[in-house]
Amino acid sequence: MPLPDRPVDLHPYSRLTPDVVLDALDSVGLRGDGRMLALNSYENRVYQLMLEEGPYAPANPPAADAVVAKFYRPDRWSDAQIVEEHAFALELAEREIPVVAPLVVDGRSLHEHGGFRFAVYPRRGGRPPEFDDPKTLEWIGRFIGRIHAIGSTRRFDARPALDAQSFGREPRDWLLASGLIPADLVDPWRSAADLALAEVAHCYQRAGATQAIRLHGDCHAGNILWTADGPHFVDLDDCRSGPAVQDLWMLLSGDAAAQAPELASVLAGYEMFHAFDRRELHLVEALRTLRLLHYCAWLARRWDDPAFPAAFPWFGTQRYWQDRILELREQIGLMQEASPVAA
Repeated sequence: MPLPDRPVDLHPYSRLTPDVVLDALDSVGLRGDGRMLALNSYENRVYQLMLEEGPYAPANPPAADAVVAKFYRPDRWSDAQIVEEHAFALELAEREIPVVAPLVVDGRSLHEHGGFRFAVYPRRGGRPPEFDDPKTLEWIGRFIGRIHAIGSTRRFDARPALDAQSFGREPRDWLLASGLIPADLVDPWRSAADLALAEVAHCYQRAGATQAIRLHGDCHAGNILWTADGPHFVDLDDCRSGPAVQDLWMLLSGDAAAQAPELASVLAGYEMFHAFDRRELHLVEALRTLRLLHYCAWLARRWDDPAFPAAFPWFGTQRYWQDRILELREQIGLMQEASPVAA
């Protein structure tokens, strides 16, 4: 079934014009000079904004001539969930962990203007880390260990958990009810998804009871920037409660043999600051499988946003769903292997 089109002007972001963005910035005491650059973000709208010279209103003013403003996707997170994300980032920054936290203006980090909720961040540049360098992985591991040492001290109250229900069964059920999967592929996809979720459950059984802590949640290469001072972490938009290994497995690549030395490097740094339960290694392929299922549903649910058809033109085609079936079958085989990645 072809994906439906939606007129661009019906999407909420169609109202987020440059004037609205600049007026929002002005409402928190920062005056842009009109130069703005849209940054790479699909879930939200994020802009780098150059500032006019003059005094800054925020309690923790930017140390540069530009800031980054993030306008949250309407109806995704509640105010309480966004504020909890900000509180976690600020808590980490206060402990001198290199996480880019929002600016606080008049005691608030979350603001509203023109029907959009937004936050303003200091601009922090950087390049992608060299993940093939063991020292780089160890350095990143040290900082993730520090994040988890703080993340384990208390629980989220409003942020959701990363589990098989929210990232696996619910997306599967939503996609099957959506009518978006081609009719001749519904049964094969359902069968692959069901078998994959059964293996996810087996992986969790092998891991046993693991601790759920506050996580970055989306610790992939694009959310880690490298400078001469080392790595810093951006975008806690997907922070959730879950097992510590969620913030580690996306740093690994290749087959199990290639991942083993990478993981050893990460843990060499990580365990300087926080203990790691190696039973969680049974969850690596399970968490990868859940992310694949969640990603399919995420693309489908965002299709009314004009940015998505433009960026993902291959989504929803016959070939796309055939590839997802093969992908799930490969994950089933990986999850059935008795031994997890060795550290």
